Parts: sequence; C-alpha cells; structure tokens
Amino acid sequence: MDESGRSKSWTEAVGRPETWAEDIGRSKSWTEELASLVEDTGIRYTGVDHTSSLSTPSFELKAVLEGEKAESESFREQMKGFAKAWGEIVVELGKGCKDVVLQSVLTDDSYVVKKVRGPCRVVVEKFSVLNEFLPEDRDPVVAWPVILSVILITLSVLCVNIKHESTPVTLVQLHAPSATRILLPDGRNMSYHEQGVSADKARYTLVAAHSFLSSRLAGIPGIKLSLLEEFGVRLVTYDLPGFGESDPHSNRTLQSSAMDLLHLTDALKIDKFWMVGYSSGAIHAWAALKYIPDKIAGAVIFAPMVNPYDPGLTKEEKMGIWEKWTRKRKFNYFLARRFPRFLRYFYRRTFLSGKHGPIDKWLSVTLSEQDKVVTEDPIFKKFWQRDVEESIRQGNVKPFVEETVLQVSNWPFSITDLQVQKKCPEKGLFHWFNFMSDEPECELVGFLEPIHIWQGMEDLVVPPVVTDYVARVLPNAVVHKVPNQGHFSYFYFCDECHREILSTLFGEPQGPVEVLDQEVIREEDGDGQSQTTSILPS
Repeated sequence: MDESGRSKSWTEAVGRPETWAEDIGRSKSWTEELASLVEDTGIRYTGVDHTSSLSTPSFELKAVLEGEKAESESFREQMKGFAKAWGEIVVELGKGCKDVVLQSVLTDDSYVVKKVRGPCRVVVEKFSVLNEFLPEDRDPVVAWPVILSVILITLSVLCVNIKHESTPVTLVQLHAPSATRILLPDGRNMSYHEQGVSADKARYTLVAAHSFLSSRLAGIPGIKLSLLEEFGVRLVTYDLPGFGESDPHSNRTLQSSAMDLLHLTDALKIDKFWMVGYSSGAIHAWAALKYIPDKIAGAVIFAPMVNPYDPGLTKEEKMGIWEKWTRKRKFNYFLARRFPRFLRYFYRRTFLSGKHGPIDKWLSVTLSEQDKVVTEDPIFKKFWQRDVEESIRQGNVKPFVEETVLQVSNWPFSITDLQVQKKCPEKGLFHWFNFMSDEPECELVGFLEPIHIWQGMEDLVVPPVVTDYVARVLPNAVVHKVPNQGHFSYFYFCDECHREILSTLFGEPQGPVEVLDQEVIREEDGDGQSQTTSILPS
C-alpha cells in the first residue's frame, strides 16, 4: 500500500511500467525478436507495428532491414568479390600444395632430390655470377623465374609477329577437270594422263603410280617430251582412288589397287608395260608385281617404300629406318596402325587446310641438303603446288587416311614372295609318274622379269637401309646406288638422270616405231592368185 492507503499493483511492486505487462501478454513480431537478440539494443516499443521504431547504436538493424545502405550491389562488384574470394582460395591451395611438396617430395631422403640435387647445384653455381646484377633487396629464387618467364613470352610474341609478317600464305586453287577417264567394272571412274609417243608408235610403255599427296600430273617430274620420243616411250600415269579425278573406293586394298591397274591397261590395250613406283607409290608397284605379274615387262622403282612393320626386317634394319624419321611421321604411322581416325584431325590442319605449306612440313619428313636445294627452286615449288592442288581437289580426307593405313598395315603378301626360286612338287606316289613324263619336275616362281631400283645415298625420307633390305630379299634385283643424291634431287627435274635411267632400261635410243611405206610383194600361188604382204619393222 502507498501512503494514500491504495494497494499497489504487482507491476508497480516490481518497478515495471504497465506497458511491460502488456508486452508479455501479446506475441512479438519477428523484427522485435531479432532486435531482442542484439546486446544493448535500446528497443522501445511505441505501439506502432513497423520497423521504423527500431534503433540501435551497435548494429544498424534499420539499414539491414530497409536496405538503405546496400540498396543494390552492381554485377561488376559481385564478380569482383567472387574473383577475390576464389583468388584467396587458390592462394591457400597453393600454400597447401607447397607444404605437401616440401614435406614429402623435397626432403633430403626423397628419390627426386637425390637425383636432381647434384646437377642443379652445378647449374646454380655456374649462373650464380648473374645474381650480382639483381637489386640487393631481391631474392634470386623469386626474381629469376619471373625474368625468364618475361623473356620467353617476349620471344614468343616476336616469333609470331615475324612469322606472320614475313611468310605470305598461298591459298589452294581449284582447277578445271583435265583428265581422261575410263569406267571400271564396279562403276567407278578412273582418271589417267598420257605423255610421250602415241600408242601405235610406242616401243615401250611405262605406267607410273604416284606417291602420297601427289597425282597423275607427277609421273616422272620434269621429264622432257623430246627424251620420251627419242626412246619411243609412252608414259601413262593415273590417279589412285579418291585422289585427283578418280572416284574413291569403298574398300581399298593393295589387291584392289592392282586390279584397277589391270582394268586400266586393258582399256588402253596395253599388253606389256614397265611398272614405275616412286617413294610410297612403290607399295602399289609391289602389289602389281604380286597380283598381275603376267602384264609387267619389268619394274622401275625409285627410293622404294616398304612396310616399316614388315616382320622380315631385322632389328638393325628397323632401327636404321625409324631413326631417320621425324617424331611426327612416327606418330602418324602409330596412329595409322592403332587409331587411324585421329589422322583426319592432323591432315585437315595441314595439306587439307586450304593453304599451301612447305613440303617437309606437309609430309612430316626431314630433307637432306641436296633436297633442300631442289625444293627451294621456283620451278619445283610451282610444280609441287599444282600437284598438291590436283591431289586434294576432292577435299576428302578419307583417301589419304586409307593410303597411310595401306603403308603400315599388315600386307597380305611379303616382298619375299617376289623372289625368284624353284618350286618343286612334293614327292609322293605320283612323283614316279611325273618322272616318267616329259613335263619338268620343278618350276620357277616369283617375279621373273627384271627389277631396277634407284636409291639416293643421302635420302632421309626413305633411308638407304630400305633398299638394302629389298636387295637382301630380292637378290635378282639390280640396285643403282646414287652417291650425293637425296629423295627428290635425283628424280625431279634432272635431265641427265632421266636419260641415264632410260638408257639403263632400254639401251641406245631407237626412236618411235615408224610405219614404213608398205612394200607390196605379189606372189603367185599355184592357182595363179596373188598375195599382198606388208613389211613392218620388228
């Protein structure tokens, strides 16, 4: 009770305002609950239910709720904060990796430190003199990697700029069709080209299969028409399936290549011909000798390509072949045997990119000094570019992949099969009957006609060890080793070389077969009838 005799309420007894009791009797809003969690909030409820009645000196709840200070953060600031956070994470991750490496790999007992410590110490001692040029407050361990990185980046930029400024890009041009075609039994068209004397005046016929990234236009590059006429030679060249103007083959094999050649020569009424193969084109020459030997009068092969995976090669011969080749060429052959589809990517980025490039890059080969001189000649460059343009005119990568696969896949025959040897029937019950007959007991098998091989001794594309292997398995082959000549220097645009080749094959030049004036001889037979005889040169 107070002095007036009035009894006090329980709120007055505990020293609380009446509004405090009202606060207890009703449920609080979420803003009031949030404000009550802040120390020394100074919240006073005024009876109006809105957030403007909240105030705090230690935590600006009003700014958070109404968003007055952080109204709308821009996207740029958000990305900046995100990048900063990720940067901090990467830095911490790098520090952690560094600690792991220092504690596990770079310890004194680790294998890496034991092997690298000695050589690194020697290198550091030799280059420690350069530390004198660094500022005194710079740590060499930190400074030199930065300096070397800047130098490498600068050199890379300079090299790119120099390459683009000094090397003009020559684009591939498309030419009008110019080949003569025949229709093969399976409905495909096969294109070919003829040089030299006509069919009725030809003493000898040469049929040439072109090499990789080439066409019927190659033939014997640079051979003069006058030289062919002097020896009475008819030169026939043709496009492989998918190359030039020949239609692609859905299932190419070495045997199908020989059959295409057989149909071509039959269509041109060629009874016997000399087979010419150069570089990788030699694989089609080997196939012709195997499958259609009766049509071939002899073989002329320059820098003969064989299967580098041939089981007949000795270990030393394989090493002699592979060590001369570039890493890219070795890798291409590996892909051709294991993953041929991946070759499409590399071919589309090189000779099928629509641009001309250097021959050593497009073929993935190393050139000898003699070949470098030849390939830098403007006449050769013009010929090479035109030949490549004809080769890729269809823009189809599949024939080139097939050609590479044919070179290194398992052949259905071996070059050893062409070796001339006696084959005798097995002795048995019928042996005595054959012995009593007039038929010979044994017969010669293999390719019986002459084989001539020319090999440049400085050739790095098809090393001379390949010819040594061919000479070992084909002892009847005549090998002409040409000193101081490479892969291109003896075969391309060499008049003396071409004359020497034809003279070796055919002897003295006799010119084309001339049709003489027919000398008519009339002879009377017993019945008084006359006969007319035409005398032609043999």
